[in-house]
Amino acid sequence: MEVKVTLELPRDALSVPVVRRVLATSMQTLGVETECIEDIGVALTEACTNVLDHAAGDEEYQVVAGIDDNVCTILVVDTGRGFDAAHLGHAEADPNAEEGRGIQLIRALVDRVHFRPRPEDGMIVHLEKSLAFRDGSPIRQLAERAP
Repeated sequence: MEVKVTLELPRDALSVPVVRRVLATSMQTLGVETECIEDIGVALTEACTNVLDHAAGDEEYQVVAGIDDNVCTILVVDTGRGFDAAHLGHAEADPNAEEGRGIQLIRALVDRVHFRPRPEDGMIVHLEKSLAFRDGSPIRQLAERAP
């Protein structure tokens, strides 16, 4: 059983707290532990901020989040120029740097992160984090009832 949320967001800094709040509220309602919600929120903020800062193209970007009884999967989709992320975020960022720590932070907060270039330009940032749940969480109850 999966709960899925899809948001089309304007390329505006105000969209970041909106998507973060929608996803946090959804996870809280489903019974996800607070620490997991906070980690995902920071990683999502960094991914969306990267879209706003570095991508060009359409007036909107998309966030698709799927939550099941084990994992949260998030896709942040933009139509910008894309970039080679294979070597980014693995080395420690300079503590005095004004930029460049976002991907490193994302890698530290989620279990898996993949960057997939899109053939028509842009990038899909794919985040996955294993979830911990409060006792009696609604998502676990729904999963147990599913056929």
